[in-house]
Formats: sequence, C-alpha cells, structure tokens
Amino acid sequence: MTLTTFARPTGLRSVALGLALPLVLLAGCSSAADEALPTVAADDAPATDEETTATEAATDTPRLVITYEGGLQVLDATTLETVSSIDLAGFNRINAAGDGRSVLVSTSGGFQVLDAGTWAEPHGDHSHYYTAEPSLAQVSFEAEKPGHVVAHEGRTTLFDDATGDVVVFHSAEVADADRATRAYTAPSVHHGVAVELTDGRLIVSEGTAEARTGIRVFDLEDVEIASSDECPGVHGEAVAADEAVVIGCEDGALVYANWVVSKVTSPDAYGRIGNQAGSEASPIVLGDYKSDADAELERPTRVSLIDTRTAELTLVDLPSSYSFRSLGRGDAGEALVLGTDGQLHVIDPETGTLTRSIPVMAAWEEPEEWQVARPALTVLDGSAYITDPSTRTIYAVDIETGEVWNSVVLTVTPNELTGVSGKAGVVRTDVDDADEHADEHEGHDHESDEPHTD
Repeated sequence: MTLTTFARPTGLRSVALGLALPLVLLAGCSSAADEALPTVAADDAPATDEETTATEAATDTPRLVITYEGGLQVLDATTLETVSSIDLAGFNRINAAGDGRSVLVSTSGGFQVLDAGTWAEPHGDHSHYYTAEPSLAQVSFEAEKPGHVVAHEGRTTLFDDATGDVVVFHSAEVADADRATRAYTAPSVHHGVAVELTDGRLIVSEGTAEARTGIRVFDLEDVEIASSDECPGVHGEAVAADEAVVIGCEDGALVYANWVVSKVTSPDAYGRIGNQAGSEASPIVLGDYKSDADAELERPTRVSLIDTRTAELTLVDLPSSYSFRSLGRGDAGEALVLGTDGQLHVIDPETGTLTRSIPVMAAWEEPEEWQVARPALTVLDGSAYITDPSTRTIYAVDIETGEVWNSVVLTVTPNELTGVSGKAGVVRTDVDDADEHADEHEGHDHESDEPHTD
C-alpha cells in the first residue's frame, strides 16, 4: 500500500412479521405557497386509511432492499431471509429516504415510496418498534428523470435531471401529501445534485446538459451567498462532520465548509472524483479517483481522501480496483472500499493507512455498462452488507471484528442495495430566521477562498 499526500452487531434482531401498514396519501388545503411546489402524485387506485395490523417487536428490525430485473426484494438484515418480493418493471434505482423506514425508488414516473415495513415510534424516554409487510405506497414525487436523492439530518432533497427541479421535504413526513417544504429550479437542465443543511442553506449544482461547472449556495430565503464555477464535470456529493459538503469534479473537488467554498485540486490534470461517501463521525470524505481521461472504462486502484478542514487531498493505493458501488463508511468513520479482489478494504481516514483487508468473496471484474449488476456495498448498524450477483449471494460483515457473520444465496440476481434501520429517524428542525446566520458571518467573502452513473 502506497500513500501519496496531496461480535456481531448488537442492534440486529429477528422478529415475526405482521400485516401491511400502508402509507396514506392525505388530502390537504392548498395555499399560494403550496401551489408553487411540485405536485405529489397518487396512482389511479385511491389510497385508503383503513386500519391494518402491525406486529410489535422487542427492538429495532433493520431491513435491506435490493433491486433486481423486474422488481424489488426486502430482506431481514439479521437473517438475510427474504421478507417480501415486489414486482416493478423497469430499471429501478433506490435510496434510503432518511426516516429509518422508507426507500425512494426512482421509476419512470418519479420517486416512488417503498415502505420497508419496519419503524419505531418514540414514547417518552423509549421507543416502541413495529414491523409490517413491505409495500409500494400510493405516493410519489413526480419527476421526469429522477436523479440524486440526498438525506441529511431530517431533510431529504430530490433532483430531477430532466427539469432541474429540486424538492426538499421533512424525511419523517415522506408519506404526507403536504410534505414538500421547499422548491427550487436550476437555471439550466443538467444531471445535478442538491443538499439542504440544518440551518436552511441549500447547495445546488450548476451547469447545462453539455457541461456541469460548479455549485451555488443559497440561504433560507433563496438568496445566493456563495458560488464557484471551478468544478468541471460536477458529480456526486457527501456530507462530513460539522456539515462540511464535498462535491466531486473532474479535476478534484469543491468543499463548502464554514460558509466558504474551497477548491481541492487533483495532482493529475484529469483527476476525477465522481462518487463520494461521507460520515458525520469524520471530517474526511472518501471518494473514488480516476486519472485516465481517454479510458472507455477506467478500473482505478486509488481512492481519494478529502480533508474538509484543510481542503487537502490524499490518494491511497489499494491492492485492487473497485467500482462506483464500492464505497462506504463505518459507524466510527472508517473508509470502506469493496475491491475487485473480493476483499473489503478498511482505511483509517486520518492517516490514509490501509488497516485491514477482509476476504469476503471471489474476485470479480467491473462490467463495462454501468447498469449491469455488479457487487454493491451498504453499511447498516455496524455491518457492511455486500452482494455478489455472480453467485446471487449477500454477505454480512462485522466492520469492527472483520467477521463474515452471515451469508445467504438469494432467489434473484441483486443489483442496487440499500438499508433502513427500523429506528426513529432524525427530526428536522426548521430555522425561522435565516438572517441571524448571515449576520454571524457578515463581512466574509463567500466565494472560493483558494489563491446516478459514475
């Protein structure tokens, strides 16, 4: 490994499953502000508020969701047994909605809500836990070309690549018809990304269908407070400790931290960072790193570590290549990379040291087409979950001990993978007065301070 400077999870339990508890599309009164927000659509079949029975569990019940050709499958994260299979035509993409229960499925009509059927209801100093049969809700966010989904601190932000529309809603209210709290439309249509911070600042990518160029940052009143056009090929985002945000570029990255945009420059003329993984436990963001601009498919063997405190980039050499679905973070901020050598590589982000390589499965090669199923990694409750489409197998790895503590052969060929905790999600706190934050930073120059596919 070359460094270049520039016990099984205790939260996992299995419980009996109950009947479906549907998400209900509620009717509400509209106002002028509501009419300005993108609409929330329902299927032709009317939603119902008929009461159904759910099963109470002793503790949280994490679940996993995978896509396969023609549908979705929900697994118990402890036993890895299939809870439910749901037919859904098309090439579907999935992202956790941020409420600990729901998954947003990017379909041909928008972002549809999948109720994974596991949740918590806080009650004083404790919570009650429930499970139910997973189901596709009769609720969706309309989008002509659904793109990035970013869940952060109780708010979820959606980007429509066909219109440039951005929608923000309270993560815990994903099933509420009046859940959209903010709307923004980018000046030009592009494959973009957006994220809202806890004080209402909104970071949005900038560009056109031909060239993505940078980011703009707005306050709660949509007044621009920072920007940068020094990010060719904008792609992806990650939030680190203290709400520092990293946006990938073809020549490095942008860091937005402490109200300032900083440019991180790659050591190569073309040094693309297009996929990132952040952690609230670490100020350092893990990213991929590609340096061959002419490659039809580059299989990189280096990853990037971007320190949001200093806007510095460190490259770490790995024993193998990896793909855009190979990056993850442990609960303590460990940087995780699933290699094509079949091992889960664990990196200390502070030192850039490869601390452990955990053998998980056989070696594999990244397919040339990004839509083709390849191994995927997601992290949930102290474990790394890894799929192997070639054998239809899913593995559970304890990140701290390195133990592969479970594996199951699936009935379908897995493609995308995500998980829900079954715990109560973070409750969003809105900021009533954005001006107080602007006043705190009056006099700062909020410009740069420098002298869905991968």
